[in-house]
Amino acid sequence: MESLGDAEKDEWVRLRSAAYRLLATLSDAEDAVQETFARWARLTEGQRAEIVAPQAWRRRVLGRVCIDQLRSARARRETYVGQWLPEPVPDVVFAPRTGRSPAESAETAEAVSMALMIVLERMTPAERVSLLLHDVFGYSFAEIAEILDRTQAACRQLASSARGRIDRERSQAVSVAEHRRVNEAFRAAWASGDIAALVAVLDPDVVMVTDGGGRVHAALDPLAGPDDAAAFLRDVLVHEARLRTAPVSVNGEPGILAIADGNVLAVIATKITDGRIARLWVVRNPHKLGAWGPDASARP
Repeated sequence: MESLGDAEKDEWVRLRSAAYRLLATLSDAEDAVQETFARWARLTEGQRAEIVAPQAWRRRVLGRVCIDQLRSARARRETYVGQWLPEPVPDVVFAPRTGRSPAESAETAEAVSMALMIVLERMTPAERVSLLLHDVFGYSFAEIAEILDRTQAACRQLASSARGRIDRERSQAVSVAEHRRVNEAFRAAWASGDIAALVAVLDPDVVMVTDGGGRVHAALDPLAGPDDAAAFLRDVLVHEARLRTAPVSVNGEPGILAIADGNVLAVIATKITDGRIARLWVVRNPHKLGAWGPDASARP
């Protein structure tokens, strides 16, 4: 990427954002973009001259590369230890250097919020592929039908159904200010170690999912209800006496960084409902924390 010009670097970031929505890990998305640019580089000058829209060509190639990677990634997840969550990423990952307004950059980040990534993960592969190949990669339904071995009408219906689920999730989002306020109340309650204070900031139907990948301590199953979630969080404090937390933007939304002795222990994304935390997604797997450092909360 370092050898690319500014325009190509910005395109790389946009393609990486698109690939991340399909693959849900930054390393896989990076590999997909790398392969896409490598295929472009292997073309002769004459072949490139025949391509009217190079960016559209690379976007379509990226889609094909991602489909191949998605198949192998799903096979790997079948042997994953415990709960699997999308890799959390700081906003800088999706911030092109040129050619985009702050509003457009914010829209890109919002499109990969953890809540939306979770919705995508719960879709069938056919739904996810139909939606993203059409809406993000610009494939026609005729092309998608060939890939999925279904009719165009079926693929159009799959994309429409998936789009409706995304729209419902977006309609439930709260303001950034409200999201930060509730997160701060949670941070204060957690720091106090007061179970009652923690329970008060958690929704009665809260679900906490922790992803350790079998490498660090994490709950193998989702924790349902404020009592179980609060008890788990209190135990973390007992085992990590030097733990501190900091506000940070996770996938374009307010989140929380957990740090101890200069090491990032977890990146936490939250979903807010009626002024309380309804979902906690806690990523602890060290292999998914490569983009984060103890100074992450100071990033713009």
